[in-house]
Amino acid sequence: MKETKMSFEVFTQDWIMTYAQSAKISSVRARSKEMKHFISIWGSLPVKKITKQMYQKRIIELSKKYSKNYLSGIHACGRMIFNHAVELGLIKLNPTENTHLPKYQVKVEEIESQEEDIKFLEKEELARFLRFADSDGLEMDSLIFTTLAYTGLRIGELLALKWTNFDDERGSLRVTKTLYNPSNNIKKYELLPPKTSGSIRTIRIDERLVKMLKRHATKQKEIKLKKGPIYVDNQFIFARNDGHPQLRKVVETRLKRILKKVDIDKNITPHSFRHTHTSLLIEAGVGVKEIQQRLGHTDINTTMNIYAHMTANMEEKASHQFSKLMKDLL
Repeated sequence: MKETKMSFEVFTQDWIMTYAQSAKISSVRARSKEMKHFISIWGSLPVKKITKQMYQKRIIELSKKYSKNYLSGIHACGRMIFNHAVELGLIKLNPTENTHLPKYQVKVEEIESQEEDIKFLEKEELARFLRFADSDGLEMDSLIFTTLAYTGLRIGELLALKWTNFDDERGSLRVTKTLYNPSNNIKKYELLPPKTSGSIRTIRIDERLVKMLKRHATKQKEIKLKKGPIYVDNQFIFARNDGHPQLRKVVETRLKRILKKVDIDKNITPHSFRHTHTSLLIEAGVGVKEIQQRLGHTDINTTMNIYAHMTANMEEKASHQFSKLMKDLL
């Protein structure tokens, strides 16, 4: 087959449509964003005119603007595009082969910001937060934040939970999906498979949370009766008063409200409750393997990185406490 005169932009648009048939919508969005870095330069050029030198030059240019991780994503996207062109017989050689990714020089500011990446609430802060959520929280605040803190669920996993995932007799929650709703439109959400295969799991929950969920089920039935046909019943546990799953943005806004009220000056997000849960498991003496299973990490290294960070934090705290104790004595 002869090499094609098709322009790079036209070809990439064809490729992304093919890619979308077997990829998650979130992956398609990421690839669409990444391929624009090539289209902006080579859009009107025929695919066959793009050489190894041109590709390497573009990767070097992008390495000066973007992080190592994002650059890897752009390069992976480039490889997929040109592999597809080779597979279709549209070009003979893949210009992305043997591309040298520039050695990334980590900046001091990045190292410092990485150290601050894992944000979580201390045990006393969490207790204060949950007490306020219970006494002065808005609708479902107490249940949402208690569930996040007691399970380590990702926010998308939590919002996707249905009543069929809750076993009140065994005291467990089954995680099988995640809610994807980037536009924060109450009707335009999708239920997708979880982040990784290891994310599909059953989590045992304590008696307090079981009771809270059962009380919530009763309250939700009352709302359904009251709303009648207006209520869209898709069996979501964390449903709004119209039956649609709660919006992530609402959870984030409510979280900021409580943090302000209880005077916790930390950049806490819904994901921080996952780290908070991990830190409490470590403090309780739970092993790395058990933590990995509970959090749904496919790769043990992900768990080990968080574990190492949390342990270092605890050691530092222990050192300060020891130092304080000795000052009091001497």
